[in-house]
Amino acid sequence: MPRLPLDAKDLHILDHLQQDARISNVELAQAVHLSPSPCLARVRAMEAAGVIARHVTLLDPSAVGLDVTVFIQVALEKQVEPVLDRFEKAVRERPEVMECYLMTGDADYLLRVVVPDVRALERFIVDVLSRMPGVGNIKSSFALKQVKYETALPLQPTPVSRPRSRRSA
Repeated sequence: MPRLPLDAKDLHILDHLQQDARISNVELAQAVHLSPSPCLARVRAMEAAGVIARHVTLLDPSAVGLDVTVFIQVALEKQVEPVLDRFEKAVRERPEVMECYLMTGDADYLLRVVVPDVRALERFIVDVLSRMPGVGNIKSSFALKQVKYETALPLQPTPVSRPRSRRSA
């Protein structure tokens, strides 16, 4: 899919939407100094192009009983495409896996997992993760405290170079 060229106005719109996806189009248009129709057209174009992937509601994990966050490094027995594909498919099916990254370094994958308690983590590691295809080694680290968590990407408009004006001598 070709990339949609984004200008400073698009980035301004995206920045506002990242902070509040429920903002009305009229409020958004006012905030970015557009009239509502062109603002909505820009939002729809960015949705169609996949720039805006989806709209979500962010929850407080503790408020819904998910008090334990764990980062798990997984090393596979073999790093061949069929094994990677099977592992990735299995991970995608697990609701407690919030993020999964293919990595360089000692581990092949890094997972962020949320569970209600240590017993649930044990069940996930023993009954699920260790039985996933190709898993060779598992190392986990508990998050003691969340220091920073952002969902909004750091959008910076690209500076526009303007021709210098000539001074008359």
